[in-house]
Amino acid sequence: MRNPKITFIGAGSTIFVKNILGDVFHKPALKGAHIALMDIDEERLEESHFVVGKLMESAGATGSISCHLDQKEALQDADFVVVAFQIGGYEPCTVTDFEICKKHGVEQTIADTLGAGGIMRALRTIPHLWQICEDMIAVCPDATMLNYVNPMAMNTWAMYEKYPQIKQVGLCHSVQGTAEELARDLDIAYRDLRYTCAGINHMAYYLTLEKKQANGEYVDIYPELLSAFEQGLAPKPKERGNLRCVNLVRYEMFKTLGYFVTESSEHFAEYTPYFIKPNRPDLIERYKVPLDEYPKRCVEQISSWKEDLAHLKQAEKIEVKESSEYASTIMNSIWTGTPSVIYGNVRNDNLISNLPYGCCVEVACLIDANGIQPTSVGHIPNHLAALMQTNINVQTLLTEAILTENRERIYHAVMLDPHTAAVLGIEEIYALVDELIAAHGDWLPAWTQN
Repeated sequence: MRNPKITFIGAGSTIFVKNILGDVFHKPALKGAHIALMDIDEERLEESHFVVGKLMESAGATGSISCHLDQKEALQDADFVVVAFQIGGYEPCTVTDFEICKKHGVEQTIADTLGAGGIMRALRTIPHLWQICEDMIAVCPDATMLNYVNPMAMNTWAMYEKYPQIKQVGLCHSVQGTAEELARDLDIAYRDLRYTCAGINHMAYYLTLEKKQANGEYVDIYPELLSAFEQGLAPKPKERGNLRCVNLVRYEMFKTLGYFVTESSEHFAEYTPYFIKPNRPDLIERYKVPLDEYPKRCVEQISSWKEDLAHLKQAEKIEVKESSEYASTIMNSIWTGTPSVIYGNVRNDNLISNLPYGCCVEVACLIDANGIQPTSVGHIPNHLAALMQTNINVQTLLTEAILTENRERIYHAVMLDPHTAAVLGIEEIYALVDELIAAHGDWLPAWTQN
């Protein structure tokens, strides 16, 4: 049996490459894989080459590595295509999104999914994803794309619309990652949790959330979780990770809605109109909303990268614990036929009946030799679907804007954003969009400048 070829687009993201491929090399059937690393930054590409080589040696992997500055060359005969890049980077594009929005009175936390920041990122990103699709059709038409690029829902939707023949799934760690957080908040072993989850990326909900008892039966833990929150026992203070990000927004929404959402509080605060308001510092303080969180993370990561790289170069071995990311599980299941279940972002072909047909939804998917097979959820609670629809409205209009090259739909998308609409009037929204488009210039498609 031949070994698979795994192409990594955006391989200059060395730490992410290390984590994903570290998982890959834990799978015996994938240890002989050929890894094709592709990036436009030659220096970062070489750094990733070095790290992956040492990682392979440490894991006893027997495959090979190639490095590519040319995307189509890297994709030739690939079986799996991992996509993880950020067009425009922290500088200039993320800085532009935050500074101009703040100038117009719109505060943001992450700005990679929705709102003016998420919309600009989608406009920068989708044309490049389409080019990957074009190249895949030419040189690896049967490959499966594992897409980690935000804004996940808009990116995935736009690819399904223009290139429906591409096998793809959008991947995020929020479903399994939040379940692990909730288990910690309640002092429950994660392996004893059982849940079903559905919705849209960054706004999916645990429709059921249960724990296994000593007698083997499962019991709903939502009452226990609500009680822990009301008594001040949850969320627990973080012991590691980003200590700025306290999880109060999601618990407040859980108390209100009766279901827990999958994405972090710092993300969720800007998907709704309730938490970030002009002249309401009391809300920011009460819910500990970390404004400008993403730029702070970027600065910290950039400043620590050289130290991290030096450590990796000095280490005799690079050993990576298997993570909860889905990429290696998907590859292993497709390659070996061993079935697994993951949560993926896919086209809504009546999978969730009270969300729009064709939008991008996040549901459980069966993975085996037949590929990615999404499961049908049916009807979800109407109040959850209604809240998701406020985000889908934005996704719908942005997807239409870029498919039809209609600049007016960009304004409409920002007008429908819940957070922006709660802060700005119509003329102010138009002025914000105009300034963002002008500032981004050639980072955006040419038609946006007309």
